Amino acid sequence: MAVTAVTAPAVPSLPARQAPETRALLAAGPLLHELSHGLGGPYHVLFPGPFDANAAAFRDAFAEAGVAGRVYYAKKANKAALYTERAAVLGLGVDVASLGELRETLACGVPAPDVVVTGPAKADDLLRVAVLQGALVAVDALDELDRIAHAAAGLGRTARVLLRRLPPAQPHSRFGMDAEELEAALRRCADAPLVLEGFSFHLSGYDLPARADLAGELVRLCRHARTLGLRADRISIGGGFPVDYADGDDWRRFTEEQRPEHYHARKTFSGGFYPYHSPVAGAGALRAILAAVPAGEADPLAALLRAAGVTLLVEPGRALLDQAGCTVFRIQGVKERDGYAILTVDGSSLSLSEQWFESEFLPDPVLVPRVPSPEGTHEACVGAATCLESDMLTWRRVPFPHRPAVGDLLVYLNTAGYQMDSNESPFHELPLPPKVVVEPAPGSADPAARPRWRLDRHP
Repeated sequence: MAVTAVTAPAVPSLPARQAPETRALLAAGPLLHELSHGLGGPYHVLFPGPFDANAAAFRDAFAEAGVAGRVYYAKKANKAALYTERAAVLGLGVDVASLGELRETLACGVPAPDVVVTGPAKADDLLRVAVLQGALVAVDALDELDRIAHAAAGLGRTARVLLRRLPPAQPHSRFGMDAEELEAALRRCADAPLVLEGFSFHLSGYDLPARADLAGELVRLCRHARTLGLRADRISIGGGFPVDYADGDDWRRFTEEQRPEHYHARKTFSGGFYPYHSPVAGAGALRAILAAVPAGEADPLAALLRAAGVTLLVEPGRALLDQAGCTVFRIQGVKERDGYAILTVDGSSLSLSEQWFESEFLPDPVLVPRVPSPEGTHEACVGAATCLESDMLTWRRVPFPHRPAVGDLLVYLNTAGYQMDSNESPFHELPLPPKVVVEPAPGSADPAARPRWRLDRHP
């Protein structure tokens, strides 16, 4: 059945920013359709170039501030082998939180001393391998400190640890130790086969001044620990660096104009939306943190770090994966409903994880027609090929510039950070979408040259 065209956009649009790699892929429309046909379903595209560029930008921020810093890629943000392999080649560290992630990271060539093990209440097997391999461990609680000390003693090794501070501004967080517990932990570090390398924290949200304030406290903790004869020469401020998905004017217009009637079934979201525009994002956010003056201090964080001889560790995931991938679905059904269309694609929202946090991935998907079609505005939401009423990739009625049809593709942009595979499941025995690494043709300086591709090596 035909999709009703409207004469003017009745719903707001939110175009996604596009890196050169994305534009080149969209321009190679036949390749997208060939991959859809050959792979027999939805798939994820991985770009190595933006990952490398983002890593370089974080390192540049440290260099500009004159601060000793280390970048750890937060592996939980994407299961692909590509990004961990690039971390190994670039000399980045990797942040892992499970034995499986640790094994995969080591297999990708990252040296164990370049790995930091985070997460709460780590399994004994994970602690054992971390001690044996010489990985750095962020210790979350006193009982975990005792367990890693016991493991190190039994193995005849010394364990490298950070002590995680409970954020005073988030006292109900389940991560970290309060001031009294930290004092007890420092005493135990002095009498156990442990090397206290410093402190860390897990801070929810994207409040940059709050991250700088807590970093300032960690510098003071390092100075205090040294009076007890402990090493304490580094701190980790984790991740939480915003990503700028959309232009500021587009985001402001969207947030001002969007209403429940712009969504299928007048859907609303109790979880709110990710801030898809951030004027200070990625490595720029690190620069802002380094330039901020922490509470109770007179100098910027960068100066405090230099004066104390403290190295700053960061663990970005989403920010390193900005523009490093996209997700492609094929339309396999079109149904008209109340002046807009319900599109059904060949996958599920388990491969676009934002829906499973009671939210919506808002940047507009790009329609890649199978055959040319007339221009016009055609509103459509996007549903999945499952039996669940709630399984919608996009509840919003997106204003597409062409009439969506069976066989067309929808490309969701900038999905590498947490969207692709955090919640993927072979529900209905549907196969998990494969990951395809797309790179420029070797030796070609022509941006319009057809890219080459291969499957990611992750099983």
